Amino acid sequence: MTLNFDLRNTTRIVFGHGRIADLNELVGRDERILLLFGGGSIKSNGVYDEVIRALPSRHVVAFGGVEPNPEYDTIMAAGRLARAENITFVLGVGGGSVIDAAKFLAAVVPMEADDPWDALVTGDAITSPLPNGAVLTLPATGSESNPVSVISRRSRGLKLPFAIELARPRFAVLDPSTTRSLSRRQLENGVVDAVTHVLEQYLTQPANLPVQYGFSETLLSALFEAGPRLIDHPTDDARDTVMWAANQALNGLIGAGVTQDWSTHMIGHAITALYGIDHARSLSLVMPHLLRDRLDSKLAMLSRFGQRVYGLHGDDDRAIALQAIDLLERFFSQMGCPVRMRELPGTRFNVEDIINHLEKAHQLPLGEKRDIAAEDVRRILRAAT
Repeated sequence: MTLNFDLRNTTRIVFGHGRIADLNELVGRDERILLLFGGGSIKSNGVYDEVIRALPSRHVVAFGGVEPNPEYDTIMAAGRLARAENITFVLGVGGGSVIDAAKFLAAVVPMEADDPWDALVTGDAITSPLPNGAVLTLPATGSESNPVSVISRRSRGLKLPFAIELARPRFAVLDPSTTRSLSRRQLENGVVDAVTHVLEQYLTQPANLPVQYGFSETLLSALFEAGPRLIDHPTDDARDTVMWAANQALNGLIGAGVTQDWSTHMIGHAITALYGIDHARSLSLVMPHLLRDRLDSKLAMLSRFGQRVYGLHGDDDRAIALQAIDLLERFFSQMGCPVRMRELPGTRFNVEDIINHLEKAHQLPLGEKRDIAAEDVRRILRAAT
């Protein structure tokens, strides 16, 4: 059967080389803009200047320093600046973390509470977010056209996702040429993150969803083919394909009507919050072992994955599923991402601390069936050592 679903994506996508210039038409001339960015690479690679040139005669205030895992206190500092400058529009220029922060900031600025975290966690806050837009420089999260922000709060030891539909970006400029200055590690992370986004929505329970499944398989095939090329022999074609595929992986379409998983991401968020490991690398540590642990419940889709994406053949679904997981694990390694904790010898992992984070965040049990309890997480993480 097909589950009922609603699907709406109001973000305008402006895709292609040289499209940052379109900001002049995308942003109203009377807007007071807070330009949010990260560590400063957009100033060294020319993107910052390109954005400023595209916004003549606007009042633009810049706020830099958004972390790779955006920190709540940093966003609150940006909020204080936004209020002092009477900001009317937030523009996130960067990768998924900056854009996550921009959406969260857009929701926070109009709120009167000094500390709106708890209200946003419970979803009780009624907000009228400021309009916001995105200029994407690192393809990975799809944050530029979805309503989700993943925010860390070190003082509480948490990293949590927030879905604020009204804060979905009005537009997203996707210019693949902005990725030319990215490091190999950043590109590896982006491809792996996009792949896991597809798999969290695809490797669940079979249903009458041929369009969603077919699109997922196309995205995976594109990422498996273009991802290594982007790392080893980067071309404009590879940049275009990865940026578009990463966007489509999490814009809502392939998850419509799907019983989604996201257990790998929740465990990964805990690992990142506790040990500072790159988000994508936390996912590659967990996903293959979780899939093997959940083999029986995910068997139908794992076998389909092996056949439709990897071209595996045979009558033994279980053998095909296990081979598909092995190939996925090999891909993560090919992309320079760890698949065992021992590949990170400088980090001392504590399984109980990871489980405590999940419990504190009220995320257990996990999985599309809500059947992954604390003991299951222990077993999965022990397999990942």
